[in-house]
Amino acid sequence: MKVDLSRTAGLKGFQSAFCFLLSSLCSLCLCVSVVKSSFAQVESVAGPPSPPIWTSHGRVEGHLALHYSPAGAFSPDSTTLAVVSEEKIVLLDLAAADVRKVLKPHLKEIGDLRIHSANYISPTRLFILAYGLIDQKGGKGGAVATPTLGFQWAVDQDALYDKVDAIGAGGGFGPPMYFPLLHYVGLYKDGDFTLWNANSGLAVGVKVPDLTRRPNLYAFSPDGHFLLLAQIEGSGTADPVVVLLKEHKFADALPGHQGTVLCLSFSSDSRLVATTCEDGKVRIWREGEWKLLQTLSGHLGPVHWAEFSADGQWLASAGEDKTVRVWNVETGQLVQTLSESKEPVLTVAFAPNGQYLAASTENTVLVW
Repeated sequence: MKVDLSRTAGLKGFQSAFCFLLSSLCSLCLCVSVVKSSFAQVESVAGPPSPPIWTSHGRVEGHLALHYSPAGAFSPDSTTLAVVSEEKIVLLDLAAADVRKVLKPHLKEIGDLRIHSANYISPTRLFILAYGLIDQKGGKGGAVATPTLGFQWAVDQDALYDKVDAIGAGGGFGPPMYFPLLHYVGLYKDGDFTLWNANSGLAVGVKVPDLTRRPNLYAFSPDGHFLLLAQIEGSGTADPVVVLLKEHKFADALPGHQGTVLCLSFSSDSRLVATTCEDGKVRIWREGEWKLLQTLSGHLGPVHWAEFSADGQWLASAGEDKTVRVWNVETGQLVQTLSESKEPVLTVAFAPNGQYLAASTENTVLVW
């Protein structure tokens, strides 16, 4: 097995490197409960958009990405959802609300493979983050844990596509975060961020000299202009910090959070940002001027995640109160509360076509 993360893009400036990365984008026991139902699509009308009506469409044991956006688990055509179930990946046919296929990823010389997440990187390939055990040479000392492994898996062949990369080899890095909208992995170490493109294998470094403590949460804007930082160790405030990437300097802050910020989420066009917080609020901000546009109240307890629909009209939030809530972004109105979960909901995402919602708890994926 070839393990490689040595390739680096020798590019000057974050934005040129970021644009380069963007240009490179081109016997199972499952407990599946299916509820088949109709779905009213969002109609295009003059004036305020008509709210969608979400109905329960099934659940499956497993998880989506729990510590970064799960949006990439949807296939590009919104027909399939990839759910991680221990060492397997279940592909759910969303229209039929049934299992389409079960994949069993395995890597030569790697044992006890545990999958963090599976995200569509093309219509026929998944990008998988996982770790496992590898025997030391000579068989002395037993098996050791691998660093996080990143690799692509061909869906039709149920086989490894290309090679395996060791992500964060050498240690000292924070947990990798995958950004499905742009197909890159983010790593942080000692004031430096590394952005690694899962398609091209090229990487670029971003240094923020003012940053002297580890941020446990961060997000890059899709347009490459800004970096948001939160959960900065040793910081006296919970408010996220804004970094202007062309200058690699702190430029602003998002004030008013009354607890730890748990999620930073950009809209696909970079115009808006949603922050979720332990204080039970979801806040929507405008990029650039960083004006607070909406404060969304309704969750009873911390809000773990929020994500915009592809068209930016709706926002879904996932809470400790076991609910998913859908909001009108422009008005801040609560459109619907989904209460089918029996556990705290950790992440939520819209399908690319906006017709499905998927949410993940520690052990269960729910679909509406």
